[in-house]
Amino acid sequence: MNFDFSYQKFKRFSNRYINRHFSSVQIIFIYYVLMTIVAFFLLNLPFFHKQDVSYSTFDMIFMAISTISVTGLSTFNINEVFNERGIILLEVLFQVGSFGIMMISTFFFIISKRRISLKRRQLIMTDMNSPKLSGSIRLIKNTVFTLFIIQIIFGFVFSAHFYFSGRHLDLPSSLFHGFYQSISAVTNSGFDVTGESATPYRDDFFFLPLLMLLIMVGGIGFPVLMEIRERLSYRRKDHDLPFRFSLFSKLAISIYLFLFVGGAILIYLLERHHLFMDMSEPERWLNAMFYSTTTRNAGLQLDNLAFFQTPTLLLFSLLMFIGCSPSSVGGGVRTTTVAILGLYMLSFIKGQENITVFNRRIAQEDIKKAIVVFNLSLLMCFFSVLILTITEDHSMISLIVEVASAFGTTGLSLGITSSLSPIGKIVIAALMFIGRIGMLYTLMIFIPKEKHDRGYVYPTEKIIIG
Repeated sequence: MNFDFSYQKFKRFSNRYINRHFSSVQIIFIYYVLMTIVAFFLLNLPFFHKQDVSYSTFDMIFMAISTISVTGLSTFNINEVFNERGIILLEVLFQVGSFGIMMISTFFFIISKRRISLKRRQLIMTDMNSPKLSGSIRLIKNTVFTLFIIQIIFGFVFSAHFYFSGRHLDLPSSLFHGFYQSISAVTNSGFDVTGESATPYRDDFFFLPLLMLLIMVGGIGFPVLMEIRERLSYRRKDHDLPFRFSLFSKLAISIYLFLFVGGAILIYLLERHHLFMDMSEPERWLNAMFYSTTTRNAGLQLDNLAFFQTPTLLLFSLLMFIGCSPSSVGGGVRTTTVAILGLYMLSFIKGQENITVFNRRIAQEDIKKAIVVFNLSLLMCFFSVLILTITEDHSMISLIVEVASAFGTTGLSLGITSSLSPIGKIVIAALMFIGRIGMLYTLMIFIPKEKHDRGYVYPTEKIIIG
């Protein structure tokens, strides 16, 4: 009784102290650091390892960061270190990393019918990069429930496909690999636990399209996914007004599809007389579409990346740098950031004062955020490549791919991750962590909670540009 009282007293004191001295972004950052530490200790337990395995502590720290950021880069072969229990642990950590710590913890608050405080709702809004507080709890409940159901359904679909496809897998192995592929695709984790990634299925016209669909489900954005769900269940006769997608959903879907189609066409044109030369025409398009999807965040591959031409690898790096939609399982600068920058340049060329799209005007604050996020992300990746060229003995294109893959939390690599120097691994680990949190929130970590306005503004003066 006394212990319980002391614990409650300490909890109230710590909550007051944290809320008073730290912003919501800083608290979320602390939560991710703590979760990475927990993941590190769990991944180190012998219970999850094969017998007589060896690895360094630094490599396991790298693995913990890669798991929580749902990147997929690893400095050792996963199938040589972790047993089946370890793979299941990875799947659990994928869920935490992809959904976000606040979303997962709040979901358990919901199912246990515990009260959700205003502060927790504010943290949820921050972790999900949501512009408003209202509706966040319902969004979490529907999102987690929907994605869990999708993972279960497609886990059975993939298991049945593996079992009956003649690949000599027994029922337990088919279930194990089927559910892993389903979870890995939805969470966009990109970890290869077989040593073959998706290579055995490069000509599978049933498995690959479904895999691409699940990757898109995870990367399109949770709010978009829920609006699509509401649209499918919407009946006009039960409402006074027709269903209307939000501007965010319209923009996110449009740019996601544009990048998917544009990326597939470019990959096809670059590789049709090279890596895709011996494939049939349908196989060429299937592989091109798959790489246009997986380079956005999933990190699965059908071929060794070293077989691709340098222009194709640069295109892959660009797609990885862009990443997925905000409020999704992915990293990168995010699709809407690129969309707003494109619209901004287009409006400047046309001489328009405001950026309008889908009969809506984009707020100046969002335009400023997009410019800052893109420029700082590009600058950070540039200096990361610069540092790696000094510390590593690898080709420039290998370093560019590695940096873009880490920042985009994708997991594709030319096979240099394990041979990086300690400094190189620190750089890549930092990029993975920043890519998961987001560049905007990374900047906000260093902003103090209390901000005081000067109370005055300086006069404006024009300068020469260009």
